[in-house]
Amino acid sequence: MKFKHFPLQKLQKTSGRFRFLEMIPGLMFWITILGALILSFIKPIWVIYFIIVFSIFFIIRIYYFLYNFIASWLRYRSAIKKDWWKMLKEKYPQWKDYYQVIYLPMYTETYDVLKSTFEHLQNCDYDPKKMLIVLGGEGRAGENFHQVAAQVKANFGGVFYHILFTEHPDGLEGEIKGKGSNANWMGWRSKELIDEMGLDYDRLIVSYFDCDTSVHPQYFAHLTYTYLSHPNPTRSSYQPVVLYNNNMWDSPGPMRVAAFSTTMWLLGELTRPERLYTFSSHSMSFRALVDVEFWAPDIVTDDTRIFLHCFMHYNGNYGVTPLFVPVSMDTVMGENIWQSFKNLYKQQRRWAWGVEHFPYMVWEFWHRPKIALSKKLHYLFNLMEGMYLWATGAILVFVLGYLPLYIQNTWYKQDLLTSSAFVQNAPFALENIMMVGMVGILFSAFIFLMLLPKRPQHYTPFKYLLMILQWILLPVVLIVFGAIPAAESQTRLMLGKYLGFWVTPKVRKQ
Repeated sequence: MKFKHFPLQKLQKTSGRFRFLEMIPGLMFWITILGALILSFIKPIWVIYFIIVFSIFFIIRIYYFLYNFIASWLRYRSAIKKDWWKMLKEKYPQWKDYYQVIYLPMYTETYDVLKSTFEHLQNCDYDPKKMLIVLGGEGRAGENFHQVAAQVKANFGGVFYHILFTEHPDGLEGEIKGKGSNANWMGWRSKELIDEMGLDYDRLIVSYFDCDTSVHPQYFAHLTYTYLSHPNPTRSSYQPVVLYNNNMWDSPGPMRVAAFSTTMWLLGELTRPERLYTFSSHSMSFRALVDVEFWAPDIVTDDTRIFLHCFMHYNGNYGVTPLFVPVSMDTVMGENIWQSFKNLYKQQRRWAWGVEHFPYMVWEFWHRPKIALSKKLHYLFNLMEGMYLWATGAILVFVLGYLPLYIQNTWYKQDLLTSSAFVQNAPFALENIMMVGMVGILFSAFIFLMLLPKRPQHYTPFKYLLMILQWILLPVVLIVFGAIPAAESQTRLMLGKYLGFWVTPKVRKQ
């Protein structure tokens, strides 16, 4: 059965029901924030109760997350110590019948970025002659892609099974400018080549990477071992540990905190595969990729949408299998500190644009009765809970939490003795709750040090102290580079001010 894809732009323009679905996340955010503000003046006691209960829930959720994060971290530590290449060859000699198809979409990145990526692929504990690499440039980028492609071909042309260079034309109908439309073009062009070569779709394992992705030496051996161990490997995507640490030592403190917070969240989710979506770099079967006609060319967050397309196409019989061997990518940086801040904000806003999946999921679920209702509710709740707390959590706890206390003590006198006693003790309760949360932050800082790449020689050991002290920035980072960009994305979707794809610049110190 051919995969049915609802054209997003057509739905947005012609369907009032779809537009209403797009408005729901933004309405939830603004009802919460404005409700808390208004009630702080009208019924401050109510809001104080709510904030304390919400803060306790928030802390409990953080510690539950830390539990899962620690469990994943231990599995990660164990996985990277294993010789997956040796285990693969001993248990699954049929690995030789499989090929790795690696997609690397790029825009204006320099050869230095691609050189590092290709060197890591070449140096894997895996046969590079079993790797078919697709490097896809954008026609609108001008001569940059041709220059980079020529350098890649000159230095790596004979290393791998094959390198396919594709150039995505600008302005194709039904597309937006972005990574997904480029990847879609790469997919179709690679299919033509694969059909010419006569390769078996079921024996092709796809990896979809950002062009700055550095794979762990054991990644493809671990991926192939997991793929061949799976009872139905073509009905699953494979999500690795994602480390944003290629240039971690060079990036400013807020960038490091934001990057590691993302790594923590992704790592913590790996212990709960029933909640997983694909994010950023991931792998899957070429069979599934062809069945859903490759990545969507008309959305921003194509990395997650490809999983949802497969989930819909196979009527819920599709999932995500965690991989505990990592891939590494760049931390956000700019030419200067202010440009770094701008780049980080735009990256977080683009990630938060994943809220666009909510109307799509509701719409698709309505048209796919074969998917179990329990699965539909489970995935919808996971998505909405995450997006809602992303936008509201830090603002409620760190900003609005103290407003009703101030108003109650300033505008209202001690109307009731019980209310007064409660109000007087509320700041201490919030302070104690925050202190409990600080323990989790300190533990996170310790794990952060364990995940750091090797310290460059031009940095002194004193840099480790700065790596610890940077965590005092966490509340600010959670608000400025977490809640606010998430709120903007949800508000934009609510108003129909759609976000285009923004390419994160790859900046590294020389």
